[in-house]
Amino acid sequence: MPEVKQSEPPAWLRRLYLPSYRIADAARYAGTSSQRVSYWHYGGGKLGPALEGKGQLAPLSYFQLIEVAFVATFRDAGLSLQKLRRTREYVAQVFKIDYPFARLQFKTDGLDVFLDLATQLPELGLDAVVTASRHGQQMWREVVLDRFAQFEYDDTHGLATVWHPSPSHPLVTIDPRKQFGAPAIRGIPTWTLAGRRNAGESVAEIGYDFGLEEHEVEQGLDWERFDVAS
Repeated sequence: MPEVKQSEPPAWLRRLYLPSYRIADAARYAGTSSQRVSYWHYGGGKLGPALEGKGQLAPLSYFQLIEVAFVATFRDAGLSLQKLRRTREYVAQVFKIDYPFARLQFKTDGLDVFLDLATQLPELGLDAVVTASRHGQQMWREVVLDRFAQFEYDDTHGLATVWHPSPSHPLVTIDPRKQFGAPAIRGIPTWTLAGRRNAGESVAEIGYDFGLEEHEVEQGLDWERFDVAS
């Protein structure tokens, strides 16, 4: 019988593992602090890091970036770092995947996983997380769902591929398949827009060159913390 060759994964899928994001940038995109992100990857106290790191202060991959976003949300929702570490390890083992917070399996099953684990594995100590908040499980669920809503998922590969990181900048997306995952508006990196504006070009000129509306250019500049009026 002829040998069946397995198809190579697409190039953009391999890029998800490449170190591409500075810790400071990852923290800003996720709405948290650089100190917290560094601690999650390179600290963690006696138990060690809660997330995988590749060297002190080394840039993070896209997968790591997405996990930072979810860890920030879970921490703000009341999940301790120790409980988060143990839950992440459990989910990764059950689903046999790396970076479980960036996977479709976690999107579809993750919330129920936390609820089920609270009952099935009380030693994880998750019962207080999902029941003792101000409005109980519903409040915790809504906080996490708000983060899930920022992502578009690729059903073929089961991954969170397009991220809309800022509700106040809805046109800005992070997509590892385009511009190597740089924040962009309709495929144009926001740092490119800021560079053109810094060179003295008007918003109208920049928009004309890139085929963007002026409000799109302005949102990209604002994301880059560039004063449009300057």
